[in-house]
Amino acid sequence: MKKFLGCVLSFLLLTPAALADTPLGAPITLSQSIPVSDILAHPDRFVGQKVRIRGLVVDVCAKRGCWMALASEKGFDQLRVKVRDGVIVFPMEARGREASVEGVVERFEVSPEQRLRRAKHLAEERGQKFNPDDLKQKRIVYQIRATGAVLH
Repeated sequence: MKKFLGCVLSFLLLTPAALADTPLGAPITLSQSIPVSDILAHPDRFVGQKVRIRGLVVDVCAKRGCWMALASEKGFDQLRVKVRDGVIVFPMEARGREASVEGVVERFEVSPEQRLRRAKHLAEERGQKFNPDDLKQKRIVYQIRATGAVLH
């Protein structure tokens, strides 16, 4: 019986519910969140600014946990949250959870070669077959370079 209860307790500790209010990285210092849709509507207004966003985690890097995507509250848009490998590891169990993220909005242009490499990398990461005809990535990318996050 003790062994059974120990297994149940171990399982409960690993469930997504156990991730509620889990801080990752540096503490969040900003009190106000900016809607993801505001940043996506006028991204150049926010470039270089430290912001706090909150949204539903819709995707997580399966290899290193070095990025996650938060859904906008409007439509099907999403904003990528990126960290340097190993600084913060976003757990796969974060998908479907709310997250607050603090970081700096970045803008960068992606060359055709970079788009091709990124598309190959994403296909490999997701276990999908790569098809170069499926390149639908934007040439200008906006993302949050995160310093801290909290999973709710």
